[in-house]
This record gives sequence, C-alpha cells and structure tokens, in this order.
Amino acid sequence: QVPLRDSGGGSVQAGGSLRLSCTASGYTSTNYWMGWFRQGAGKEREGVAFLYTTRDTRDIRRYADSVKGRFTISRDDAANTIYLQMDSLKPDDTGMYFCAASRYKGPEWTDVMLPGAYGDSLSTWGQGTQVTVSS
Repeated sequence: QVPLRDSGGGSVQAGGSLRLSCTASGYTSTNYWMGWFRQGAGKEREGVAFLYTTRDTRDIRRYADSVKGRFTISRDDAANTIYLQMDSLKPDDTGMYFCAASRYKGPEWTDVMLPGAYGDSLSTWGQGTQVTVSS
C-alpha cells in the first residue's frame, strides 16, 4: 500500500483554524477512501472526514456529525495530497489525527468511518499529527 505522511498539526486557540495534509506516494485518487481519524486522551479513535473519488472524478465525502460545517476535506491530485481544513476549532477537537487510506472498497463502503476496518492489507495509516485547541 502507498505510504502516507501526515503534517499540519499544531496548537491554536478555540475558534482558530488549522489545515492538515496527507501526502501519499504513488497515490491515485480513484478507488481509494482517504481521510482522517482522531484520538483524544482517554478516548477511542473516531472517524473525522473521508473522501472517495469515483472513476468519473465525482467526489464523495463523509464527515462525523461533530465536525460538519466546520471541517472540509479536499484533494490535490497533482500533489498526491488530501487536505483537511479545520475551522471554528473547539477544545474537543484536540487529539492525534491520523491519516488513513483503504483501497477497493467502493463508493458505498459502510465501514469507512470505522478505524477497525483499516486493519487489512488494502489499508494503510500515517504516523499521526497532534492538534491541540485551547479554550
């Protein structure tokens, strides 16, 4: 699977913004679900936002309810990179954010937001980047 490299984390005050990047070597935008999970201290890992590009280049996005309207996932095929623009950040958004990708699951994959579904040979993870939001 393609190696993933996370970047862009940092520390901001509540209401601020950050943009995460995930670069994939050898990435092809179609047929991959790519996005981010996060894990706060003492919390379970949860899905945040994911993107799938169909063969006719239509983008399908999935967001956790807690980030809808505040986070936006996008892609730049020329840079082999996806981005997570995070606006109106809250202290509850604090955690380690992990990029993940899974191949050949199709646009209707119902487990896209479940971290346990990314443990197979068709999936890969980034090393994570820390996001800290202070009140």
